Order: sequence, then structure tokens, then C-alpha cells
Amino acid sequence: MNFQDFIQNYVKAMTVQYAGFQGRTLRSEFWLFQLAYFLLSLIVGFVDGLLGVGGILSLIFILGHLVPCLAIGARRLHDTDRSGWWQLISLIPLIGFIVLIVFWCQKGTVGPNRFQITN
Repeated sequence: MNFQDFIQNYVKAMTVQYAGFQGRTLRSEFWLFQLAYFLLSLIVGFVDGLLGVGGILSLIFILGHLVPCLAIGARRLHDTDRSGWWQLISLIPLIGFIVLIVFWCQKGTVGPNRFQITN
């Protein structure tokens, strides 16, 4: 995986699949998106602090990424043959988020599953 693939994966998640809750996402695609999101949030937070605008840039960044983060999380769960609604388990403090990370880290199902998009 090179830097160009890394950027293309992020751009794809933010444009083509912005609100796409159907289908599946591979572990590598999911975690590369999460890495890009983390790095960009650090940059936005730094710029926000330099400008002293009270966190408004960070808020805009987070709100702009809310739907894509939920969508890619749901597609990653679909790859493990789980419903995207499992993301609600993160509402349980600490334990729920740990369970969700374990689900996201698991290997996807081989071949088609109930969430596979057929053409």
C-alpha cells in the first residue's frame, strides 16, 4: 500500500461512499480511513488552536465526517456478517467500544454473505 492508495481510499470513502451503508469494507480500507481521519483531526485541531477560533473548525470537521465514519463502520461490520446497528453498542461506556473494536478487527467472511451487494 503506497501513499497514493492511502489517499484514494480516503477520498473514495468521503465522496463515492459518503453515505453508503450497504455493501462491505475490507479491514485495510477501514483502518486506513481511520488513520487518515485521525491524522487530519490532529492537523485541524492544531490549526484551530493556532487561529484561536474556539474549536469551530474541529466541530465542522467532526460533523463533516460523522456520516462517512458511521457508514464505513457499518460496512466493516457487514464484512464480518454483522448488522451495522452493532455500532450502537459503543453507547455502553468503555466495554461497548472495546467490543466494537474487536468486531472491526476480525477477519471478514469469505465469499458472499447476507450483506453482499449483487449486481
